[in-house]
Amino acid sequence: MKKVTGIGGIFFKCKDPEKMREWYQEHLGLNTSQYGAVFEWRQGADSTKKGFTTWSPFKETTKYFEPSANDFMVNYRVADLEALLEELKKAGVMIVDQIETYDYGKFVHILDAEGNKVELWEPNDEEYEKLGEQLNSPTTK
Repeated sequence: MKKVTGIGGIFFKCKDPEKMREWYQEHLGLNTSQYGAVFEWRQGADSTKKGFTTWSPFKETTKYFEPSANDFMVNYRVADLEALLEELKKAGVMIVDQIETYDYGKFVHILDAEGNKVELWEPNDEEYEKLGEQLNSPTTK
């Protein structure tokens, strides 16, 4: 069974997310929006399809990373979230919440062996791209 297919996002805490987004836009050329930046790339298994990876600074007081106490969270792209979740449950992996479904994909959170919160995402890249266009959020290529 295909499991993780790539990195879907990098999320981290900081004192001033707006300042961080501006700094990265000015100095490193990221196309940022209120949510961070989205990197657009071509999928290795089928180069005619786009894929996306999100970079997002969060306010240092966010509770989104809980129950982990760390200042970061990684989002992994997965091929079949429901099947993978069943395997993880059988293996005794801590599942933090229930699968949430949106037009642009399905999400669930787990804890790794050291208690880091991990986000798993079964993406719908076509809908994710449409959402970015609706939000007037250009990707970084």
